[in-house]
Amino acid sequence: MSQSVQEIVWIHQLMKEVGLATSLPAKLWCDNKAALHIASNSVFHERTKHIEIDCHFVRDKIKENFISTGNVRSSDQLGDLLTKALNGTRVKYLCNKLGLINIYAPT
Repeated sequence: MSQSVQEIVWIHQLMKEVGLATSLPAKLWCDNKAALHIASNSVFHERTKHIEIDCHFVRDKIKENFISTGNVRSSDQLGDLLTKALNGTRVKYLCNKLGLINIYAPT
């Protein structure tokens, strides 16, 4: 999430410099409920010490209303199309959600 927030900040600053308006807060979708809870909860546990700096960064951006977070089911994660080996029906489902068409299909 921290890496994604850094990219959002960079894109927002770039668009601002070019003169394009952006709407805030930017929506950040995540399929990990534990990560969403850690990002929004200010209480740290013993097992989360190694990610404390990243969590503070994400939490600060949430408090600044720069980003808002939301949960997406793992089955609806569109990034899986590019990062995982999927069967044919799953590929068709995700391509359909993205609005992709087969340009070689008979008309």
